[in-house]
Amino acid sequence: MSTPSVSVVVCAYTLERWNEIVASVLSAARQEPAPGELMLVVDHNPALVERAERELVAQVPTLRVLASERKKGLSGARNTALTAARGRVVVFLDDDAAAQDGWLAALLWGYQDPVVVAVGGSATPVWPDGCDRPVTLPAAKGSGRGALDWVVGCTYDGQPEVTGPVRNLMGCNMSVLRDVAIGVGGFSEDLGRVGKTPLGAEETELCIRITEADPSAVIVFEPAARVRHHVSPDRMTWSYLLRRSYAEGLSKATVAATVGQDAALSTERGYVVHILPRAFARGLGGAVAPGSGSRRASALGSVAVVGALAWTAGGYARGRVARLTGRAPGRSRQGLTGVCGGPA
Repeated sequence: MSTPSVSVVVCAYTLERWNEIVASVLSAARQEPAPGELMLVVDHNPALVERAERELVAQVPTLRVLASERKKGLSGARNTALTAARGRVVVFLDDDAAAQDGWLAALLWGYQDPVVVAVGGSATPVWPDGCDRPVTLPAAKGSGRGALDWVVGCTYDGQPEVTGPVRNLMGCNMSVLRDVAIGVGGFSEDLGRVGKTPLGAEETELCIRITEADPSAVIVFEPAARVRHHVSPDRMTWSYLLRRSYAEGLSKATVAATVGQDAALSTERGYVVHILPRAFARGLGGAVAPGSGSRRASALGSVAVVGALAWTAGGYARGRVARLTGRAPGRSRQGLTGVCGGPA
């Protein structure tokens, strides 16, 4: 089969990430095969649009810079991209993630199978200069993955280590057939990050809607499609761990209200039952050299696991109660409507 046409999209919202945005765009432009289209979608920031058109297009002349035409937030920017993209496959790369060699080819390989409608890859954290992995994100011994790495948008312990079908993909490194995504209404603009507010789950909800609409559709995780995801210093703190966990709970409550609890929590149940207890026990039983201080760090990793679980559960409970009591806004279904075959 021929390689599908592809549009690679980087969504950005702040000049504070300028260096990361440049690195992300350049990493996509240097892929082999090269993307048929490369887009930077800017979420309601005219100054960023102006700078990108002046400086970034000079480095990548084929780059299209677009201002988001949708509701403020990452989901709105992604929907702007879906509407404007020319490729059969639309690939989303975070503005603070840099694709490694072979990334795009690995993603596109999955579409050789006609039942595959979306393919996503892995993300490895890149800590700030001079920093090691924080105690808030403990990793398995000898592994580059941690049970809580989803907090910073990276591949976590429990995700597949080989190519295979999954329920949903990570938003920082995912691709989808454009017509399929538009056909189910695109990303829900009631979900997802707005600026620095650490909400999410919009890609989870989209993937669930895709497979509900077509049970034969397959979503594939391809760990060989690798990106390096920059972690800013503020995301290595206890406060961010708890805020992000609470926000994840709120987001999953919204997803559950849309697609039902079984679909919204099918993957999470196994993660809570199998992965988190193992990470907790690993922290308490870590063998370390005397006086190294690592035993305390290992124990703090167990505390992080408990804290993340508790705050996620608390956010989920808060979100469910708010919806049951009518204090949370109902889902507006604002997404892509009446566009290119989308629901009218």
